Amino acid sequence: MIGVLQGFATLAAVIGVGFFLAHRRIVDADASKVLSTIAFNVASPALALTLIARTDVTQVLSRQLLAIVVGVLVPVAVYVAVARLVWQRGLGDTVIGAFAAAYVNGGNLGIPVAAYVLGNATYVVPTLLLQLVVLTPFGLMLLDHDAARRRGTGGIGWRRALVRPLTNPLTVAMIIGVVLSLTGTPVPAVVGAPLEVLAAMAVPSMLLSYGVALRLGGGFGSGGSRAEIALCSALQLVVQPLVATLTAAYLLGLEGHALFAVAIVSALPTAQNVFTHATRYGRGQLLARDTILVTTALCLPVMLVIAAVLG
Repeated sequence: MIGVLQGFATLAAVIGVGFFLAHRRIVDADASKVLSTIAFNVASPALALTLIARTDVTQVLSRQLLAIVVGVLVPVAVYVAVARLVWQRGLGDTVIGAFAAAYVNGGNLGIPVAAYVLGNATYVVPTLLLQLVVLTPFGLMLLDHDAARRRGTGGIGWRRALVRPLTNPLTVAMIIGVVLSLTGTPVPAVVGAPLEVLAAMAVPSMLLSYGVALRLGGGFGSGGSRAEIALCSALQLVVQPLVATLTAAYLLGLEGHALFAVAIVSALPTAQNVFTHATRYGRGQLLARDTILVTTALCLPVMLVIAAVLG
């Protein structure tokens, strides 16, 4: 558990640096956008490519993955239904809200949690690959379509929308990583070395950008309904782990440590990537920011409850 606390402390420290820089007026809101742009277009693609390329993607085909998929689909469906039917949210805002409700911080927090709480970092790999290979490309496709429609072009058409992700650096990096993994092709050192340096920028740039936005982006809940923040947080921290755990136990027959792993990984907080995507596309920034804050603050107590029940 000490490793998990260290993971949380590291996140808080880097976010705090961004907050302090903004508070002292060393950087402004434009700096947050620049950091997010670098993370989205350069650092995150490098991180995705290097991570997937050195991972055996075939290992995601497991009962754990099926439980996690169900755990993701239920909160996404609930949020989309409420956002579209009750709050009348547009496509872009709905996508960001769905990410906030179901896209977990499997990288910079999930890895230490899996390593120190579960005893093996590979427990988080299925979640990471599900998010990087399936959820992110699909979500970015919808966000690209929404962005084109808001520019007054009437959208880009669903046929073109299916192809458009191939122009997105993050999606392209994921595809390359999957191909390298499946074929067992190593990344040449002359390419891999600079990629590793760029990949190392991803998490710090996202966290710094988030810290700046916390200071300059308005007060908590200023971007809309606090009920929406509460819904996303509850879906992320309560519904997702509950559904995934029940699915794993009663439909897939998982038990013991494997069941505990599904519950813990599903209880991770909303990822900083969600805020990066929100900033990149100009939709749902404050919802993403506030949901990340709430879920990160509350996920540790949730994990302690899970440990008491299943650990």
